[in-house]
Amino acid sequence: MDIEIRKLTPDMAEDYVRFFDETPHDDGVDEGKCYCVCWAGADSECADFSSREKRRALASEYVKNGALQGYLAYSGGKAVGWCNANTKSDCLKCVSWRRFMGEIPSNGPAPGAKTKSVFCFTIAPEAKRQGVATRLLERVCLDAAADGFDCVEAYPEKEYSKLSGFSGPAEMYLKNGFSVYSETKRKFVVIKHLK
Repeated sequence: MDIEIRKLTPDMAEDYVRFFDETPHDDGVDEGKCYCVCWAGADSECADFSSREKRRALASEYVKNGALQGYLAYSGGKAVGWCNANTKSDCLKCVSWRRFMGEIPSNGPAPGAKTKSVFCFTIAPEAKRQGVATRLLERVCLDAAADGFDCVEAYPEKEYSKLSGFSGPAEMYLKNGFSVYSETKRKFVVIKHLK
């Protein structure tokens, strides 16, 4: 499968929401489609995530204003993969960070380090098991280094499963130069130093 990785830009908002419209996600439950809005680098405390339509509209808005950052993978002109990769300091105020990541160290291994956080992957069924997530991760690291980040951090589950594995398996990170620097009850905190 030929894959092209593109950094998310405001003009890709329609591609982004269409990818989530069409890609089975969250156990294939249509109403459960998240559009990845809870991991946006915006203070979403007052945002209304109560329906698929509201999350879709927020996703489009967040892509257009740059609050939602990451990469889409394309094959044959169609988006087949997504990786959410935001600046960690922006995400500490995100709803999902506060809800799910409370045990993750907020300052990383080096206080003041400029950190890119990888939160999740969504891969279309026809593109699974073909290295798309790995290609997305590689691009995140390359661009983060070029953009002056000190490190890339991610939070894979200790026991990977299809239900809880949206952050990708720990093995993928370890094979790509990450190491475990902390852990919580359920998660590893892995890091790749770029400097």
